Amino acid sequence: METAQAKRIALLAAALSSFLAPFMISAVNIAIPAIAARFHAGAIEVSWFATAYLLTMSMFLVPFGRIADIHGRKRIFIYGMIVYTASSLMAALSISAAMLIAARVVEGIGAAMTVGTGVAILTSVYPPQERGRVLGINVAAVYLGLLFGPFIGGFITDYLGWRQVFLLNVPLGTLILALVIWKLKGEWAGAKGEKFDLAGAAIYSIMLVLVIYGLSLFGETAYAGAAFVAAGVLAVALFAWRESHVKYPVLDISLFQHNTIFAFSNIAALINYSATFAVTFLLSLYLQYTKNYSPFAAGLILVPQPLTMTLLSPFAGRLSDRIEPIVVASAGMAVTTVSLFFFIFLAAGTALALIVADLVLLGIGFALFSSPNTNAIMSSVEKRFYGVAAGTVGTMRTIGQSVSMGIALSIFAVLLGNRQIAGGTYPLFLKSLRISFVIFTVSCFLGIFASLARGKIKREPASTDPKEL
Repeated sequence: METAQAKRIALLAAALSSFLAPFMISAVNIAIPAIAARFHAGAIEVSWFATAYLLTMSMFLVPFGRIADIHGRKRIFIYGMIVYTASSLMAALSISAAMLIAARVVEGIGAAMTVGTGVAILTSVYPPQERGRVLGINVAAVYLGLLFGPFIGGFITDYLGWRQVFLLNVPLGTLILALVIWKLKGEWAGAKGEKFDLAGAAIYSIMLVLVIYGLSLFGETAYAGAAFVAAGVLAVALFAWRESHVKYPVLDISLFQHNTIFAFSNIAALINYSATFAVTFLLSLYLQYTKNYSPFAAGLILVPQPLTMTLLSPFAGRLSDRIEPIVVASAGMAVTTVSLFFFIFLAAGTALALIVADLVLLGIGFALFSSPNTNAIMSSVEKRFYGVAAGTVGTMRTIGQSVSMGIALSIFAVLLGNRQIAGGTYPLFLKSLRISFVIFTVSCFLGIFASLARGKIKREPASTDPKEL
C-alpha cells in the first residue's frame, strides 16, 4: 500500500471510531430520563448508566494500549470494535437496570480497545509536522459525535424508544469493521516481543474501581466511601512503585518522572475532563426535569457546544503545528474556566439564551484545549510508546470523565440519596448542580497552571513508514 493511501484509510477509520464513542455517550445521556422511567431507577442508578461505561473504559485503556503496542494496534482495534458492537446489542435487549449497567461495562471494554489504538495508528502513520492537523480532524470527529448524539438520540428516544439508540451502534460498528479489515493493510506494533505486565494492569484497574465506587457510597455511608477512596489512593501508590521496578511496565512511570511535557499535559487533560464532562449530563437532566423539555428539544439546545468544538478543533490543531501548544491549550483552559463560572448561577428561571451562549463559550474553550494538548502529548514520546501514550491520552480523558461523573454522583448521593428526581426534589437537584459547578470551576482554574507548567515541545522528525514494527 502507498503511504498516502495508508494515511487516508487510517484517518478515516480512526475518525469514524472516534465519532462513534462520544456519539453514544451523548445520545445515551439524553435517553437516561426515559431509561430511568422504564426501570424506575433512582438518582444513583441513573448516574451509573453513564458511569459504568466510563469507568470500565478508564480501567482498560492503558492496558489495551500496551497490549496493542506488543501484539498489533490494528488487531486490538478490530477485536475492540467486535466487542463494542455486540455489547450495544446486549444493551438494547436489557430487561433490567442491572443488565443495562452490565452491558455498559462490556461496551466500555470494547471502547477501551478502539479509542487509544485509533490515535496510536494515526500517530504511527503521520509525521510530527502533520500530526496537529490530523489529530485536530480526529478531535473534530469526536465533537461531531457529541454534536449529533443529543440531536439524534433525542429524536430516536422521542419517536422510536431508547432501545433504538443502542441498536444504532450495530450498523455503524459493522461499517467500521469492514473498512479496517478489508481496506487498512499492514500492522503496527512498536513494542513487539516485550512482555505484558498483567499484575500491574490488574492493580491499575482495581485502583480506579475503588476510587469511583467509593465516591458513589458517600450518600449512604461516608465512612465506607472514604475507606474505598483511601484504598484506591494506596493502590495508586502500589501501582507507581511496581511499574518503576518491572522491566516491561504497563505504563512507563519514567514518562511522568522525566518527561515534563508528557506529565503536565496529561495532568491538564485530567483536570479539564474532570471539570467539563458532567456538564452535558447535568444540563440534560436540568432541561428535561426543571425546564420540562422533551429529549429531542433538550438535545437541540445542547447542540451549540459540540458544534462549536467541531468547527474550531481543526483550526486549533493546525494552530498548534505553528505555535507552541502550551499557548493554545492554556488559553482554552482559561476560557473553559470562565464558562463554568457562569453555570454556577444556573436557576429554574435562567433564560435559555444565556444557557446557549455559555455552551458556545464552553465549546470554544474545549476546542482550543483538546487537540493542541493531544498534539503535545503524542509529540513528546518515542514511537515505541505511541500506543501507551495514546492509551494514556484516552485514560486521562475517561478517568477525568469518570471523576466528573463521580463528583456529580457523590453530590446526588449526599443531597438526594437514591430518590427519583421529581417535583419535590427539584430544589435539591438544583443545589446539586450549583455545588458541582463550583467544584468544576475551581479545578479548571487550577488546571490553567498545570497547562502552563509543561514547557515547550522539541519537535523531531519521525518515520512515515506505515509498516513500522
